[in-house]
Parts: sequence; C-alpha cells; structure tokens
Amino acid sequence: MLTVDFDRLRVGRGTRFIDVGAGAGRHSYEALRRGAHVTAFDLDEVELKGVEDMFGAMALEGEVPPGGSGQVKVGNILEMPYEDGSFDVVLASEILEHVPEDVQAISELERILAPGGVLAVTVPRWMPEAVCWKLSDEYHANEGGHIRIYKADELRAKLEATGLRFTHQHHAHALHAPYWWIKCAVGVDRDQHPLVRGYHQLLVWDMMKAPRTTRWAEKALNPVLGKSVALYFQKPF
Repeated sequence: MLTVDFDRLRVGRGTRFIDVGAGAGRHSYEALRRGAHVTAFDLDEVELKGVEDMFGAMALEGEVPPGGSGQVKVGNILEMPYEDGSFDVVLASEILEHVPEDVQAISELERILAPGGVLAVTVPRWMPEAVCWKLSDEYHANEGGHIRIYKADELRAKLEATGLRFTHQHHAHALHAPYWWIKCAVGVDRDQHPLVRGYHQLLVWDMMKAPRTTRWAEKALNPVLGKSVALYFQKPF
C-alpha cells in the first residue's frame, strides 16, 4: 500500500533513496525493487530489524535488480548522520505529524537532499484527521501519537521556506478514512468489533486482489476523502 507515486519520484537503478520514518518498510521495499540504493531510517530498532530481514529475503528471491542495495539506520530525524546532499530522493511519509520540532525536521530533510533531487512528504489530510480527533482522544493523545493536524497549504509553506520548489500534490487512501472513523467511534483498541473487523477484511481483500471496481472508486474518492496528502518538491541546483 504505497502513499507516494514512485514514477513521480523518478526512483530507478542507482538512485540514492532514503525513507525517513520507514516504519515497517513498505516504501523502502518498492524502492529496492526498482534497483535503488535504499536507506530505511527510523527510531524504532525493532521495526528496522524486520526491514533488514526483508531486504535479505528480497535479495535471495531475486527481487533486487543488479546494483540495488538496502540498509537500515536507527536515528532521529532532527539530527540525521548524513552529509549535505547525500540523497537523490528523500521520502518522509506519515512522520511529521508526530514531531514537535517539525521546522527543524524539515530543515534536515532539505539538507540531506541533493541539488536537483526530489523530496516527497505525506501527512494525514486535514478533514479526515479532524474527524478522527473529534471522535476519539485515544486516537492521537498518546505517547508518540499525532500532535498536530496539517492543512496542506500550511505544510507546503513550511517546506517552501527552505528554498524547495513545490511541484505536485495528490491525495491517497480514501477507502481507509471510513475505517479509522469507525475505529475512533467504537474504540481504537476494539479490533474485534464487528464493524471494525468487517471493514478491515474489505481493506485486506482490496489490497490482495486490487479489483478494478475499488481501484476506480478510490481514485474517484481520493480528492474528497483521501486519508493522506502527498506533496512533492525539487531542490534547485
């Protein structure tokens, strides 16, 4: 389940790609399948161990094109241990809403991006996220939870203030917004609630089968209900 458009990121063989806040690695795996030199960067050492194991499994199964490589790095987005301009593509997906010092984090993302490189940032979209906050404090008021709701133009302004040039914006995961509204309404920990379980089964079926009907429905609904907003920028030469 990808939130960003990898063709728009221009990820290919030899691309120096970093997935900041990689989590379980879904975007890192796609970059590796395209032959990039991938760094999965996150605070969570346990999550990254799983990503490292999957990198190894992908190599054994022949899923990594010649020249592609994957490594993991535990670290903090506020102080990334890389020289200026180290990466051709920088991705920060669903991470900035967790970071109190978001301006400092954005400065680091811009710093490690090479001139001419592409940065993609995704965050929860304002309207679906505001509904979740209204329905449930549990959803966001916890350690490591969401501390702010971004409006797209606000986030864009913070990124452009670093000198980055905005190039594109889109929304994603419209079918996931109702799932989170249901969870917030019945209790975020009640995974076995019939409504939650039923909708989750629908999402799993959709991800596994990718039927044309739901692909079309999500594409049509994304501008209105998309759970995430993705913004793309280029660093001037």
